Amino acid sequence: MDWKIFATIFVTVFLAELGDKTQLATMLFAADKEVSKYTVFIAASAALIMATALGVLAGSLLSAYINAKYLHYLAGFGFIAVGAYTLYQA
Repeated sequence: MDWKIFATIFVTVFLAELGDKTQLATMLFAADKEVSKYTVFIAASAALIMATALGVLAGSLLSAYINAKYLHYLAGFGFIAVGAYTLYQA
């Protein structure tokens, strides 16, 4: 395993997930006193694993047809577009 790549991905995803709607929704479920915290943790973890698996699968499939350089451009443009849209709606 390439630990440098692992650390880069871990830190990037960890920081991206902090304070997003997924974490806020998980906090709301955990705040319910009648719900097991273990159930919330396991369900939220499983959902994130499945979403990540879909991202890895899509990236793998796309990379077979599109150069990785262009995928990076596409991802960058997508982030900029979402940010611009968010600013426009504010």
